[in-house]
Amino acid sequence: MRRRLFALLMMISRRRPIPDHVWKPRRAKPAAAATLALTVLSFAACGGGGAEKKQTESKCPTHGADVSFPLLDPKTPYTVNVLTNFGSFEIRLDVEDSPCTTSSFASLVRKRFFDGTRFHRIVPGFVIQGGDPTATGRGGPGYTVVDVPPANSLYTEGVVAMAKSAAEPRGTAGSQFFIVTGANAGLAPDYAILGVVTKGLRVVERIGRLGNPVNEQPTRKVVVLRLVVTP
Repeated sequence: MRRRLFALLMMISRRRPIPDHVWKPRRAKPAAAATLALTVLSFAACGGGGAEKKQTESKCPTHGADVSFPLLDPKTPYTVNVLTNFGSFEIRLDVEDSPCTTSSFASLVRKRFFDGTRFHRIVPGFVIQGGDPTATGRGGPGYTVVDVPPANSLYTEGVVAMAKSAAEPRGTAGSQFFIVTGANAGLAPDYAILGVVTKGLRVVERIGRLGNPVNEQPTRKVVVLRLVVTP
């Protein structure tokens, strides 16, 4: 009996321990498994990233600073509430067509990047433009992403898209955005679609009348007091 016990103890002592850095699998509950699968699929849309960030952060290709941000779920409707000193309106984000643009934008909103910025360009009957922390038309977050819009994209009243310079590739998006206030801006499908105004269009139209059509400068200061994204 003692010999058998001694032999058993020797066998146990020779087993190699599992290193701490090795993931120990366990069966997930049905709800948790579904959430995990959805997260992995969402991450795969943009690819890349470290092993520990695959479930929570995207690695959308960026130009400029190397930035990661949470990737929005295309099956979830996201809304951004824009509160200005002239009233508020809401934007429904187009995650399906612009996954990297909307995810980057939502990340900036949560960091309160836009709070205190102004609509620095207002062209009556055309667009209002904001999202520039410098209010010069040249500012941004220090990086850009790209979501080439569908070829049949139309920039009609209420559509929100990302502004870019003529030298930048189609679908380039930093932080500057514009909202169409005319019936149809008549633009080529070169601008990443952020979403569409679903509530408060009259506020947007009111802001759209506060611009000089000659120099495209605001005639009144229109300040973004707060942006909030839900959920």
